[in-house]
Amino acid sequence: MADTPATKTQLDDTAKKILANIDRPRERDVVERRFGLTGTKETLEQVGESLGITRERVRQIEKATLIRAKISLDGGKNPEFTAAEMEIIKALHELGRAARVDVLAEKLMGDASVKSRAAVTLLASLSDKMVATTENDRYFPSVVLTDKKDDHDIKLDIDKVVAALQKHGQPVTLDELHKLVGGYEHPDEVAAIASLSKLIAHLNGQWGLAKWPTVNPRNIRDKIYVVLVQTKKPMHFGEIAEAVKAEKFRRNNVTEQAIHNELIKDDRFVLIGRGIYALSEWGYKKGSITDVIEDILKKESPLHREEIVRRVLKVRQVREATILLNLQNKPQFKRVAKAQYAYAAPDKIGEK
Repeated sequence: MADTPATKTQLDDTAKKILANIDRPRERDVVERRFGLTGTKETLEQVGESLGITRERVRQIEKATLIRAKISLDGGKNPEFTAAEMEIIKALHELGRAARVDVLAEKLMGDASVKSRAAVTLLASLSDKMVATTENDRYFPSVVLTDKKDDHDIKLDIDKVVAALQKHGQPVTLDELHKLVGGYEHPDEVAAIASLSKLIAHLNGQWGLAKWPTVNPRNIRDKIYVVLVQTKKPMHFGEIAEAVKAEKFRRNNVTEQAIHNELIKDDRFVLIGRGIYALSEWGYKKGSITDVIEDILKKESPLHREEIVRRVLKVRQVREATILLNLQNKPQFKRVAKAQYAYAAPDKIGEK
């Protein structure tokens, strides 16, 4: 890893000297403000309004200024820029050849402030060995080590990873994602490209679409779901609360009562015992012990008492005595032989 204090000074100084070499004050002002080197990154509209020109004119000034600056740096004419460029390249190699600007700035400069991100982005934009991509609703601002001409091709690569996950339909490990996407030498390169998408998330070694709760839980219910999926067995709500707190979720400091309230409200969770919950996708259904017995006897009847108990215990964690009490005291269950019970339809209840 780069020596952060020295690298920060190196990159800061190099960016400042490149700006100082821009002769025309308005051009320098546009570049500083568009990249955020003043401490605030401004849009084309914001810069244009303050200068009394159109957003398109701002874009033209920015583009032309960067082209001239790039030409002046070509061929190793500026040793300071070449050294700074090599530091960025080294960091990108360590990060899988691509990284979000904030991640890259943190690695190189020890912080991800606006100014640090701006210095890294400016230097990357002037290099012919990497591409600095722009941000929108689908993509994070990033730097990619590549010989491709612009960020359009980079975004097509990102879209291929998104499409592969959409087609697969469920979260995958990084190795599985590497196989799904293809075309990359190492899984770390796929992870780096996938991390540039706002539509992709990962959690506990699983990669998927950001809208999938198992990789991007957005609320308490989703976090409960993730815990149960990972545990693969029913849990008491107190255990679930502790597991949620132990996970690396954002805002995971929740109370047992809050967990219990959410478990009750969501159809994904089924109460199968005293405070014990399971996932409905595991085959559990909501309902009382009476409802469970009724469902069993409706499908097959009569059944021996022990068989009824065995089947109930597959979907509920209760005492055997509780099952027998419900079996014997409910009018819809009729004993038809010794220890044998059948379901009595409502219109048959009371008949001998």
